[in-house]
Amino acid sequence: MLTGPDPATASDAVREYLGRRAAELLTDPGYPAWCLEMTGPVAADASAARRLREWTLLRAVTLDEPWEADALLAASDWLQLRTAEESSAVIALAVLAEGGRTRRIRNTARSRLTGA
Repeated sequence: MLTGPDPATASDAVREYLGRRAAELLTDPGYPAWCLEMTGPVAADASAARRLREWTLLRAVTLDEPWEADALLAASDWLQLRTAEESSAVIALAVLAEGGRTRRIRNTARSRLTGA
């Protein structure tokens, strides 16, 4: 699909698929195998590859698996905001409250942190 006549549309479609499927599998034990299966096909599209990496980081935060604060701070606004809005991981919220990319991300994380 990524080699079609309209690369931008193809990239959007792939990211849409990744988002739907990753959300379904986020806490499922099948996620790692699915992610590995997707790594090759999305490698040619930097945007899709980044989104897949970010879903994997979100999974690590969600499941309290090892993850790096620098990776969360380097992540896109999409991931930072999603984490700030939805995560219950106190460490991730603290990282974003202090160093999130935008004021909205920082304020959302702070608000959730004080409510957590």
